[in-house]
Amino acid sequence: MADSKRDYYEVLGVNKGANDDELKKAYRKMAKQYHPDLHPGDQEAEAKFKEVSEAYAVLSDADKRRKYDQFGHAAFDGAGGGGGFSYQNFNFDDLGDIFGSFFGGGFGGSRSSRRNGPQRGANLKYNMKLEFMEAAFGVEKDVTITKEDTCSQCKGSGAQPGTVPETCPNCKGSGRINQQTQTLFGMTMVTKDCPTCNGNGTVIRTPCTACGGRGRKNIKKTIHIKVPAGVDNGDMLPISGEGEPGRKGGPNGDLYVEFRVGKHDVFTRNGTTTYCEIPLTIAQAVLGGEIEIPTIDGPVKYNVKEGTQAGDTYTIRGKGIPNKNSPNMRGDHVCKFNIEIPTRLSESQKLKLREFEATLTERNYEKRNGFFKKVKNIFKL
Repeated sequence: MADSKRDYYEVLGVNKGANDDELKKAYRKMAKQYHPDLHPGDQEAEAKFKEVSEAYAVLSDADKRRKYDQFGHAAFDGAGGGGGFSYQNFNFDDLGDIFGSFFGGGFGGSRSSRRNGPQRGANLKYNMKLEFMEAAFGVEKDVTITKEDTCSQCKGSGAQPGTVPETCPNCKGSGRINQQTQTLFGMTMVTKDCPTCNGNGTVIRTPCTACGGRGRKNIKKTIHIKVPAGVDNGDMLPISGEGEPGRKGGPNGDLYVEFRVGKHDVFTRNGTTTYCEIPLTIAQAVLGGEIEIPTIDGPVKYNVKEGTQAGDTYTIRGKGIPNKNSPNMRGDHVCKFNIEIPTRLSESQKLKLREFEATLTERNYEKRNGFFKKVKNIFKL
């Protein structure tokens, strides 16, 4: 998983402000140290080599580095944050280019078949705002997204209808060429993408006029989303196949809908448990009486106990948020009682309150008397 990986800057031993030359110097040093050719059969060295090469593959690419600095490893695993859409374009096949450009064939050459095979489309991410009750009980919504999709005119080939892509004359359709180059270990053979066809194995002589030869174009698409009951802030809902189209026959990516749940005027929540604070008058707290407790299902009658104290709570089982994994199960609803002290009393009201206070004894104030007994004991010590 992404969060189990080390920070890429830490892997290369550079600071976050490192420039391209510093990144390249750090990578050459560490990649040479752990290159498998120098440690045949050493799996630990091979893992280190892959780790530093993966880090360099991201940090040496300006766009990938920007996404990594903003979202960390989550930028490439479908959980990236931020508004709108997050394109997860990082492909471990990119490491093959890094290996090849520094050290020749090695790992890079062994990946050529995968690069020229079917490639899954990029995942997309959409932030959906929900009201508190919508998240609690679920809702259905239509959302409109802008995404790349297969060109309807050329059916994704990139060639103008009536024509077809031709086999690249330079690489004979393989998409890769071998080139001798100087590396840290001397002259070696490097396998690279064919510059004529950009690694596609075909060239388009007459590009499609609708998509300019890309085989895809931006469209607006409305998608019906069924939000399950019980989702919480930050939860993700995957919509299979609604990401960007794959390449060379590969499947579409997925759309990840991330929920942003708004606040409620009365209720708060922690998981499936809901909470509310209920103000009581002094008379209600002292004498008790029937009140209505608000829940997300509506009001519930409750008899306040005599002598209710500020901070006392009452729990109603099964009146909280539905469990998103088991809709028939629900959390609890917890009420906290607060006692409101009246203000702006008239002189006659104050007089009556003093008269009432004079009738009270120590047995009416257990907490108060217990507190001052502790204070007296402290001073006796």
